Amino acid sequence: MEILGVSGSPTSPSRTFSLVEQAVEFARHASPSEKIQATLINLGDLNVQFCDGRDPKDYEGDTKFIIDKVCSCDGLIVGTPMYRGSCTAMLKNMFDLIPNDALLGKPVGLIATGGSDHHFLAIEHQLKPLIGFFHGHAIPGAVYANNSHFQEGRLMDDGIIARLQQLGESVVNFAAMVAAAGKSNLGADRPEIKRK
Repeated sequence: MEILGVSGSPTSPSRTFSLVEQAVEFARHASPSEKIQATLINLGDLNVQFCDGRDPKDYEGDTKFIIDKVCSCDGLIVGTPMYRGSCTAMLKNMFDLIPNDALLGKPVGLIATGGSDHHFLAIEHQLKPLIGFFHGHAIPGAVYANNSHFQEGRLMDDGIIARLQQLGESVVNFAAMVAAAGKSNLGADRPEIKRK
């Protein structure tokens, strides 16, 4: 099983990256009987092209790398800082680049950070519908952390840490159920989205 963690923060190091990293570590150790490969990517470290409408297969370099990683993973943990009530442009660009079936049936754990709780509902109103568009499954229990949960850049809130563990483990458990059910059963009755 391959779990992919993606931080959509443009800065490095970042609080968002640290939360995604912790959730991915919890996912890596979630099942003693399952061999779990976990990869962590910070989009700010890559040179990803802006989506220009071409077929996802036609991109190269870092852009092809991130598309391929999202398509090949069994589960995804995504984190973003919230700016003006929205995810970062680089994270939205990643979703614009991937094929329409890239998240079909896959569990996606969502993490967001913000200066205060002002942007908390952006997870519900922006990120979850985006995952739904791709016929992915946004895992219940998304994690939101604000500045008060950190001291000197480190997450210090036990409740947030516990929720990151629950999120990471839930992504693994859901991915295992999807694998057991067989991917051919996923989304058979979904409407087809065709490119022009």
